[in-house]
Amino acid sequence: MPRSPVVARTRAGASVLAALTVTALVATGQPATAAPAPPAAEALNRAFDRAAREYGVPRDLLAAVGYGESRLDGHAGKPSQANGYGVMHLASNPDNRSLEKAAALTGEPADRLRRDTAANILGGAAVLRDHADRLGLDRTERRDVNAWYPAVARYSEADGPAAALYADTVFTFLAQGLTATAPGGETVRVPSRPVAPAKDEVSAAGVYAQSPDYPSALWVPASSQNYATGRTATINKVVVHVTQGSYAGSISWFQNPASQVSAHYVIRSSDGEITQTVRDANTAWHARSANSSSIGLEHEGWVDNPAWFTDAMYRSSAALTSHLAARYSIPKNRTHIVGHSEVPGNDHTDPGVHWDWNYYMQLVGGSPGTPGDSLTFPSYAVQQSGSSGPQVKAVQQLLNAQGYAAGSADGIFGPATKSATQAFQRARSLTADGAVGPKTWTALLSAGTTPALARGSSGDAVKRLQRSLTAALGTTVNADGSFGPTTETAVRTYQSSRGLSVDGKVGPATWGALQAGR
Repeated sequence: MPRSPVVARTRAGASVLAALTVTALVATGQPATAAPAPPAAEALNRAFDRAAREYGVPRDLLAAVGYGESRLDGHAGKPSQANGYGVMHLASNPDNRSLEKAAALTGEPADRLRRDTAANILGGAAVLRDHADRLGLDRTERRDVNAWYPAVARYSEADGPAAALYADTVFTFLAQGLTATAPGGETVRVPSRPVAPAKDEVSAAGVYAQSPDYPSALWVPASSQNYATGRTATINKVVVHVTQGSYAGSISWFQNPASQVSAHYVIRSSDGEITQTVRDANTAWHARSANSSSIGLEHEGWVDNPAWFTDAMYRSSAALTSHLAARYSIPKNRTHIVGHSEVPGNDHTDPGVHWDWNYYMQLVGGSPGTPGDSLTFPSYAVQQSGSSGPQVKAVQQLLNAQGYAAGSADGIFGPATKSATQAFQRARSLTADGAVGPKTWTALLSAGTTPALARGSSGDAVKRLQRSLTAALGTTVNADGSFGPTTETAVRTYQSSRGLSVDGKVGPATWGALQAGR
């Protein structure tokens, strides 16, 4: 973004409201009237009023920035994805040192700025005023909210399209007005007003470029250092994330080479606007073990605050997921449309308990259900006459799928299930005792086609392999359908223990051993 020392003074004929070229709606869905806000008597309102007076920043602008950054939730000092804190998202990362700048400008210690909401708002006002001073805004211009557009863009510490998206969102909140309820119950109001922001200093080139993969989305590419070109596996799932930060802030974070993270798409809370940051054909870094086989969708917000999960966001995201499912033949179920927390090998909690999976899957046009499938377990116990539960049901499903009449998959190991088990065991030259132990489990779980598999393979055949290895080795091999280093190690261990050629690849010999229950 250009860093001109003085903002252009030409305001006449700047633009009318339509020049914003944004259509964000307020998350509350109800714009405030033009009537003056009621007297500020509560703590959050007092903090905005005090900070506005002390640093000469328009109060409503300050509140709109805070609302856009945090929905007025300081999260008790917990950091965002970009290591930003508080209502005003004062950040401390390689590209954004607004926390340190606020400490220097206000004299407040960094820890207080992180945790104390009033201090945090004061720090945000100080940083905004510093940007205005560096842009050369005089006292008269500072009274005009429209003159602050370049300072707001700079507050984002982003460049080009991401900075313009950030400032456009704030000015849309000013244009539409907002009535926001903070987590403690306090109401903060910003009256609606006509706006004509002075965009002279901010380069918006490319902000409205169309996504190359999803025409309804914008295109703002992530840093090439935050994703891998190409894929090593077939796309077979969608992973739902929550940004733990703002929409524009997350897009900017993906542009920061130091972040080493990215996602394919980011969805805005207020109106469901979507920006693509990584091409579908490339591997975004968002879900560890699932990166190579998934599309990552980031949703603006925080997992602990349901106010971010608007109907507009749900509907927009579901339309995108439905499109991806059709384009890449992804089944519309909770095995293939999953949360970040449900991906093996991850330690994140998003999208969290406030994400309405049933509603989302209804909008996608798929099956709600639960993540995973009825055949995958971390270990496989012996099942025999008198046993009951999910693993018996899995045995019955597997036997029936192979043409052995186990009866209804009711989870009860009765005579029909025992008879079918014995018939399967005889066909595989196993001891026909009617009990499903490690060998029978291995043979059942691996039954089916025998394609050649190696590192980089993906799909249901890989899942069958991973399940059967779990049964054969007695240790969990994550059945995520992606043949990575862990799966290769398990294959090598199996081959070595069974006297097979050890190459980490699954060909006729390895499949044959598994399907024989060895």
